[in-house]
Amino acid sequence: MATLVSDNLDAHILCMLVKFAEVERSISDTAPCHYILKIQSFSLLSKNGIEKYESGEFQAGGYKWKLVLYPNGNRSRNVKEHLSLYLVFVDVSSLFRHGLEVHADFRFFLLDQSKDNYLVVHDAKEKSRRFHRLKHQWGFDQLIPIRSFNDISNGYLLDDTCVFGAEVFITKETSSGRAECLSVMKDAISCKHVWKIENFSKLESEYLESQAFFSGDQNWKIQLYPKGRRHGSGTHISLYLALEDPVTLTAGSKMFVEFTLRVLDQMQSRHIAGKVSHWFSESSPESGWAKFVSLPYFHHTGAGCLVKDICMVEAEVIVHAVASIL
Repeated sequence: MATLVSDNLDAHILCMLVKFAEVERSISDTAPCHYILKIQSFSLLSKNGIEKYESGEFQAGGYKWKLVLYPNGNRSRNVKEHLSLYLVFVDVSSLFRHGLEVHADFRFFLLDQSKDNYLVVHDAKEKSRRFHRLKHQWGFDQLIPIRSFNDISNGYLLDDTCVFGAEVFITKETSSGRAECLSVMKDAISCKHVWKIENFSKLESEYLESQAFFSGDQNWKIQLYPKGRRHGSGTHISLYLALEDPVTLTAGSKMFVEFTLRVLDQMQSRHIAGKVSHWFSESSPESGWAKFVSLPYFHHTGAGCLVKDICMVEAEVIVHAVASIL
């Protein structure tokens, strides 16, 4: 392959070389060895509202890749009057699962059908790009001006047909360390759940669980120990908020939750409340109080905690942030 053969470059290519100093462009008589994408009726892409086309998968260097073409430019990157073309690492899950980093030297091809040679586009600054869990797509926002591409004299688009190509060569493979992503909720929503416990004095279970309720993409439950738990055993009511199924959290993830538990005063609304924040995770699936309210006070007829042998417990839950492993 030629590197930069200026004697054979047309004037419009020389112009592009000056305009896009970070992009190396050359001419080659050799077809791309890894993938060729031929598009017929190219103009119908835009007419049919196809702003982006993703090619089929192809293998290079032991990995799967695909091309993503924006025939009118990548609008999400504010590209105008140019074709945009990108190389995408397909098996993203392996990048996440193994902390894999793949360094690849790649180049794109555009067939000049009149001269039967290829315009080759390559990054002039970086000989290889690093594909990893946070960045699995590289390419060129401004591959070629649409005006130059459509100019019949350049040979790229003849009879509304064009041919793109790609070569990908792996230069290095590494495994990175662990990483995590912390997502903080902008407008965290408060969720309330009221639990009515009847025939309280007849309870024989060591502890009770409320029905599950939903907040922050997780199911929660209230746990109540009528005769106390741990250092509150025999002296207090113990009350906790718990994840219904901690296994539903992905490995290593955690949730920052602000919550309030209340034993409702059914007579004068002087509720007994406890408020705290806690990072919930698979290894720390519950939080609360072993000594929430003393048994004598709870059973006192004037306290309003137990009326007609009914106890009312309320949970208010706000999920503020989620940290997950990448």
